Amino acid sequence: MGNAYQETMQLLKKYKITANKNLGQNFLICDETIQKIIEEADLSKNDMVIEIGPGLGILTQHLVEKAGKVLAVEIDQRMTSILNDRFQEQSNLEILQEDILKVDLKKKIEENHFKTVKVVANLPYYITTPIIMKLLEDKLELENILVMVQKEVADRLTAIPGEKATGAITYAIYYYSIAKKVISVPRESFIPAPDVTSEVIKLNLRKEPPIKLKNEDILFRLIKTAFMQRRKTISNSFMNSGLWREKQELLKTLEKVKISPNERAENLTLEQFASIINTIENEKN
Repeated sequence: MGNAYQETMQLLKKYKITANKNLGQNFLICDETIQKIIEEADLSKNDMVIEIGPGLGILTQHLVEKAGKVLAVEIDQRMTSILNDRFQEQSNLEILQEDILKVDLKKKIEENHFKTVKVVANLPYYITTPIIMKLLEDKLELENILVMVQKEVADRLTAIPGEKATGAITYAIYYYSIAKKVISVPRESFIPAPDVTSEVIKLNLRKEPPIKLKNEDILFRLIKTAFMQRRKTISNSFMNSGLWREKQELLKTLEKVKISPNERAENLTLEQFASIINTIENEKN
């Protein structure tokens, strides 16, 4: 076993703790994966890193060596105590015991004045989607998000809308970023081992969305509604969005954009969804 395994075991023994299942804690012990994450993060002293879920700080120690500043956000008070103990001499590390969903990251970024800001996260799987969506929807000044997720979710996040693995979140990820897979991580790379294979993915944030859109809010409202009933045709699932009063109005919109009412939402591209929204908005004027 490598350094990460030995260090993790020593820390667990020293502080007499175990992983908290309720918080979805799985400690990464694979040196190869850690090295790949650090390489992919491509850090310099001009960078600020927001690390979500640092846990025992195995990855944190590499981040503080490379980055200008690391903001480590950890919800578990036991872990923040360990981090404070381990890194008390580290001047470029700020440890915040808080739920990441409640942190004003925009304010934190503004306070620190770094050229680029990157996110590195080994997220609890039960809360992966809300955290990623918060980072994107808050329109933070981020360069990229490097995150560990379960493989099934990675497939969905990195798909091109309309492909087989498409889910509602696929469109949002594609709208805000260019996603790629970095490395597959087997179960044995963690203590305790999770039930699933994991994957590290990287989201490079776009400067501009890939489509011209008149109303972002109703785009994602329509997509979300459609995927709640993904097995229905769009002529049925779209009606629950409240964007059309009568089915005939919906059918007219679909005719204008040349999309069959018998299609299913998962087969539509982001451009097709955008054309529907833009047509609705044009009809209001």
